[in-house]
Amino acid sequence: MASQPSRSFNIIILGGGIAGLTTALALSKFTPSNAPPPQITIFEIRPEPATIGGAVNLTPNALRLLAHLGALQEIRARHYGQECLAVEVFDVYSGTKLAESSFRGPQGKGLGDPPFTALRITRGEALKGVLAAIEKHENIKLVCGKKTIDIKEDINGVEIQFESGDKEVGDVLIGCDGIHSFARLHHVEPSRKSVYSGVCNAFGFAQRRKTEDGSYEQTHFESSCLNMGRRGMLLTSFHDETQSSIYVGALMQVPEIESRDGWKAAGKDADKTRKDMLDRYSGAALPLIPHLIEDAQDLYLWPVFTLSKGGKWATERVMLIGDSAHAMPPQGESTGIVFEDGVLFARCLGRWMEKNDGASVKEAFDAYENLRRERIDMAFDESQNVVKTVQDAGWLAHKIKMNVVPWFLWWTKGYREKHFVEDVTTKELNY
Repeated sequence: MASQPSRSFNIIILGGGIAGLTTALALSKFTPSNAPPPQITIFEIRPEPATIGGAVNLTPNALRLLAHLGALQEIRARHYGQECLAVEVFDVYSGTKLAESSFRGPQGKGLGDPPFTALRITRGEALKGVLAAIEKHENIKLVCGKKTIDIKEDINGVEIQFESGDKEVGDVLIGCDGIHSFARLHHVEPSRKSVYSGVCNAFGFAQRRKTEDGSYEQTHFESSCLNMGRRGMLLTSFHDETQSSIYVGALMQVPEIESRDGWKAAGKDADKTRKDMLDRYSGAALPLIPHLIEDAQDLYLWPVFTLSKGGKWATERVMLIGDSAHAMPPQGESTGIVFEDGVLFARCLGRWMEKNDGASVKEAFDAYENLRRERIDMAFDESQNVVKTVQDAGWLAHKIKMNVVPWFLWWTKGYREKHFVEDVTTKELNY
């Protein structure tokens, strides 16, 4: 029988975004009964957690995990987001609905057991919901405004040093600090740098126009849709219960800008981005499309950077989670994949704590990687199809693509639903 641990396990998490916060919740939930709750400190470089950004679609598997972690309850209590029963696909030039990716399930109530549909929600509101769940855990502490400048580890633990001069010591460190991860670039695998995918996301939020009788301008979609054009695809979606605002997000091929400052300048030039979007989606059969682009506020151009497939995820005491380990172009399940990362890793670490047989914590790291590598490699390959889909095309190529899309969605429906019904809290660890 494993002996009772004499003290709490101390965990450091770098990154106070959605990945770091949900990983902290998972680590708390999956602590074994024979161990005290881990003491978790999350260090965020910003003065406060960033509640800005676009909108994401939380697929059924993502909602299922948020429910397990106590965060979905907080999101729903605050009436954040808009239920998404399906993502419809339209041809920009004909206005024809081509197909849809549905979350309704066989009974119309969702997918999985228990069933979930999907939720389109702003990144900010999703983060606020998770933060509300974090506040209920005394063992989790969030510290903002801390810039890490060094990471050291030995057989006894990990030490991180901050720009302010102070230090923090823990048993393990989890890097949830995104595509430009300090943990990866300065400790785990410095040579693995991000690369530009060739695709940008231009996004903003447009208030719905009203007609003469005071009603809202009609939308061609029920909740959320992809409008496919020759020079990119435009996501238009409700993101809250009032349906008074529409999220507008354009994935499109944009030439690379060499410097980071150059990208920042381009990102802030809303007028130029708006003009480019209007040009790219000119000729739309649906009048709503130019209206939304014209009315989009806080319009921002965001380059999509990725990491190479594979790579190193861990040292003996440091583990990378989410984008810090495997950033890829958006492929419809990105946020859910991050939640799965955190939950599976927490379960592996919990199993190691439960065994308490003197083995190195690297045993838990290795078990997680053995479980996760294949799924991440598959998701990476899927994401490359997104890049190809938004590349500029001529009229003939666009026509061919519009004929292929319905067949592709039909052919891959079973594959997608397999992931939507999955619950990694019950996945066999074999460890």
